[in-house]
Amino acid sequence: MSTPAIIKTKDLDKYFHDPVEFQALKNINIQIDQGEFVSIVGSSGSGKSTLLYVLSTLDTDYTGHIYFDGDDLSLKSKNELAEIRNQKIGFVFQFHYLLPEFTVLENICLPAAKLAKYKEEEYIERAYQKLDLLGLRDQALKKANKLSGGQQQRVAIARALINDPKIIFCDEPTGNLDSKNSQNVFEIFKELKEKFNQSIVVVTHDNEFAMKTDRIITLRDGEVI
Repeated sequence: MSTPAIIKTKDLDKYFHDPVEFQALKNINIQIDQGEFVSIVGSSGSGKSTLLYVLSTLDTDYTGHIYFDGDDLSLKSKNELAEIRNQKIGFVFQFHYLLPEFTVLENICLPAAKLAKYKEEEYIERAYQKLDLLGLRDQALKKANKLSGGQQQRVAIARALINDPKIIFCDEPTGNLDSKNSQNVFEIFKELKEKFNQSIVVVTHDNEFAMKTDRIITLRDGEVI
């Protein structure tokens, strides 16, 4: 039985028009399956982050088609895309974007509070489950700015998981971490894939990290090679 695609693109192109017209993505035809852990690599300016932002609905200015969980995203309104983002997509960035004045628990709960799918006591319980998974329960009531860089990135992963997304998109998630914490992040993603069939797409400059993922998509000058 074949694994269903979580994301599939057809003839995907992306242009930037300012200050001059520039084609950033050229005829991208890729498929990422449910439960697959994929890395996107390429030199600076190859289009890696652009592809990630387009696939994750953060950038909707493209031509061609993106099919996400069976839906053609090009047919969706901005509000429908926002709903898909909130419900089905988790994000982890190089900079964790935690609110320093909030506790770890409050930071993790923010996407769940916004989604309003669960009652407060339910999403708090879910947040503690994610903290247990990432070995951070004892840090729950600390202010986010009191944690180490590695811990903060784990909190960002917990926040990405709070709504049980279909896929997690990560832009250089180990870019600010030393090799030990980078390995920790890799192990977390590997566990999420193996235990929960989580789909994960990571843009990375870290070749060592990329080599350990299920598959590598390499871009050069906006094209998959």
